[in-house]
Amino acid sequence: MKKTIFCLLIILASTFCNQPKINQIREFASPASDSCAQPYLFNDKNGTVYLTWIEKLKKQSTLKFSSIINDAWTKPISIAKGNNWFVNWADYPIIAADGKNNLIATYLEKSDTAKFAYDVKYTTSINNGNTWTQSKILHNDKKLAEHGFVSMMPYDENFFISWLDGRNTISEKPGTHNGHHGEMTIRGAILTKEGIKEKEWELDNRVCDCCQTSVAITDNGPVVVYRDRSEDEIRDMAIVRLVNGKWTAPKIIFPDGWKIMGCPVNGPKVDAIGNNLAIAWFSINDNKGQVKIIFSLDGGESFGTPIQIDEGTPIGRVDLLMLDEKSAFVSWMEGSDIKALKVNSNGIIEKSIIVATSSDARASGFPQITKSRNKIFFAWTDEKEKRIKTAMLDFK
Repeated sequence: MKKTIFCLLIILASTFCNQPKINQIREFASPASDSCAQPYLFNDKNGTVYLTWIEKLKKQSTLKFSSIINDAWTKPISIAKGNNWFVNWADYPIIAADGKNNLIATYLEKSDTAKFAYDVKYTTSINNGNTWTQSKILHNDKKLAEHGFVSMMPYDENFFISWLDGRNTISEKPGTHNGHHGEMTIRGAILTKEGIKEKEWELDNRVCDCCQTSVAITDNGPVVVYRDRSEDEIRDMAIVRLVNGKWTAPKIIFPDGWKIMGCPVNGPKVDAIGNNLAIAWFSINDNKGQVKIIFSLDGGESFGTPIQIDEGTPIGRVDLLMLDEKSAFVSWMEGSDIKALKVNSNGIIEKSIIVATSSDARASGFPQITKSRNKIFFAWTDEKEKRIKTAMLDFK
């Protein structure tokens, strides 16, 4: 009997110790000043963590970045600036780094006076962000339409990039470029470290208009995850995969069956280690929000059963990273709380933690997570204090 009780205590202690604790989350000084928002986190293969954000003063917007050295942010460096940017709470600029001092960053610039006419601009650096090239337009359609919701990852010796492209959504008649008549598409391309576009593809010819896209690099090649849009306005998550040089047809990850007449502005997140893949997303079923995660062992060709992780009142805004081949760390917003937890591919969900309390307003944006070695990093916009905050969490 005593031996049984002792073993039980050992099991409970082990379970408790392996769970992240709230007091392990520690906030540390953000490099962003006041009047800043739209944070984005990225870590390269060496474990260097990058943070980008937009500083908006009067009519000028500036894209800045910082990286972490010895658990502190470096002095911010300006990437680009302009007075005609399209600054949106959900469509934030991003950065990617290959661990060899090569970086690419993106932002949105207005192409016309119409509300939703803007281009994806990108700029490159070959000296770890100390200097940046003159920006280029990512797409070559020259249409006064929506382009955005970019996702990007290093790929081989280059970068793979994906985006939503509205070239088919506008009227061709002179003076009527505001009139939408076609479908939003999703496209992908290969960029060299110097910013030269080598290949470009249309990946799906009908997708949701304004949900974030997400990419990961598996052993088989890049995968793109996004919110699709059927003829019946079902907007479930889909995946396309580059296998042996060819893109697979779009495939629904799981049939939530969410029918909605407008875009919910709530995209998925995907991460991969080898051919082990995890995807988190938000959906609504029977008028109730849900945050789910699903795993794949074959690079996204097939999936297991979705695991619902929310606590009853989610608004989505998910982020995800894989901790190892069998577990992932997911963050989302449960009302105004930013929550996170570890979930295993076998369905075991560990106790959630509250990262911070923000706001469910649009101005609070999309909380971000990434990891480096034995630390998870968080960044979010505190809508009440009108500033970006950052924190870290030790994990085993």
